Order: sequence, then C-alpha cells, then structure tokens
Amino acid sequence: MGCDGGTIPKRDELVRTKKKSEQKDKVSELAFLWRHCSISQTQLRDPVVACGLGRLYNKDAVILGVLDKSTLPESAKHIKSIKDVKELSLTPNPSFVGGINKGDAYIDHQSSPYVCPVIGLEMNGKFKFCFYWSCGCVVSERAVKEVKSNVCHKCGKPVSESELVILNATLEDLGSNKVKMEARTARLKAEKKKKKDEVKQESESAATINKIAPGPSSKTVAAKTSEKNGMKRPAVGLGLQTSDFKKTKGDYSVATDPGASSVYKSLFTTSKQAKNQSRAHWITYNPFYN
Repeated sequence: MGCDGGTIPKRDELVRTKKKSEQKDKVSELAFLWRHCSISQTQLRDPVVACGLGRLYNKDAVILGVLDKSTLPESAKHIKSIKDVKELSLTPNPSFVGGINKGDAYIDHQSSPYVCPVIGLEMNGKFKFCFYWSCGCVVSERAVKEVKSNVCHKCGKPVSESELVILNATLEDLGSNKVKMEARTARLKAEKKKKKDEVKQESESAATINKIAPGPSSKTVAAKTSEKNGMKRPAVGLGLQTSDFKKTKGDYSVATDPGASSVYKSLFTTSKQAKNQSRAHWITYNPFYN
C-alpha cells in the first residue's frame, strides 16, 4: 500500500476517534435528560416536578398521565396520583441563553437553565443534584456534603438527610431513591390508618358515654333555650298550669272568676245582672222580633 501515497491509520488513532464520538453522544444524552420531560419528551418548563425515583417531568404531563394511565411510559407507571410527585423549587441560571435551535449558531450543551443556589454549579448532569421531598428545593449534592446543615440551604426549613432524592439517579442512587420512596409511602399509609382509627375510637367512645348517661332531650333543651331568651312557656307536663292556661278549660266561667271585675262580668249572659234584667240582652236582642 505504499505506492499510492495513502497511509494506514494506527490502532490508537481509531480508538481515540471512537471514544470522542461516544463522549459526544453521552453529553447530548445527558443534556436531553436534564432538559426534557420523562413522559412527554418535551422541553422542561415551569412548574417542574420530580417523582420519588428522581425523574423530571412537566406538571401538566403528569396530570394528563394520572387522568389517562395509558399515556404513561413504563418508567412512570409508579405514579398513581399527583401526590406521588413533588413540585421543585429551581434556581434559574442568569447566564443561560435559551431559544429554538435553528442550526445557525453554536449551542453549548453544558449550559443549563438552572444552577445550585449555594455554590453555583450548573444542573447539566455533570454534577449530582438532589432535592428535599419536604420542601422541593433543588441543590447540588456537593453543597449538601460541604455545607452540612439541619435546615434547607435555600428556604431554611428543617430537613433531614432521609428526605434527599437524587435527580436522574443511576445504579446505587436509584436503589437508594426507591428504598426511601417505599419507606415514605408506607409511613404515609400508617399515619392515615392511625388517624382513621383515632376518629373511629372517638366516635365509639362518644356513643358509649351517651348510652350510659344520655344527654338532655330536645324538648328540655328547647324549654331551656326559650327561658334563656326571656320567653316562659307553660310547663303543662309538670302540672304547673298558669291562670291563662286554666281559662282554656271547659269548666271555666267568668262569673265565678274572682279575678274578673263586675263590669267585665256584666258583659256576659252568665252574670247575675244579666240574668235579673227585664229587657233582652244587647247581644241576643233582635228588634225585628218585637
């Protein structure tokens, strides 16, 4: 092959070229993974959410997936409701230049729309990023390890290391995320069951107390309420009859009532004066019959 002027590339050069192409593919893959929704494969936009396994989604894609489970890919089948994801509090990158890739300009795939709020690392897959499940704040793992604290580095709320979820986790980190997710789900179920049992126990205790010592009847409560409001009702059932109530009985007569005046009694035909008068009573008198 020496006469045609060509040269045979060395083996090391072939291997080096292959490594460079593989490295470019890995960078592009990471850039896509950290900038796109794991369900719809569209570009991430606020609000961004993450599941317990650390995968990133657009919130609207999760809502549609929950409503129609057939739209969820196999990697998101563990999402049963909107409670299975957490809305993230991301820190924008002031130096990031977004827009549509028209192919007429250089695109820096290492640049990311978001950064760590503590040490400024870009969230592009080159460094590990995580978030606290309780508050949703996203920080770099390096910041968590270097600046140890019992509160969130971004919002200041109390947090624990057991709440940390690694974003876009792989291998060991993915297994750790899964264990934490299952433990969190089991704890929530236990708390829900405990609360339900407490409510049931309280209702049963109240029913037992009412059975042993029944409370006042509705009539008694109504009577007490009326007395409290300044209205006194006749206690007929107790035998305490008022003078007005006695007048409604059939054996009552105005003529024998000691409390009625003589003038008032004279208005009735049962009075002594009405019985002794010579002319007809004014109520029963009719001039047409004279």
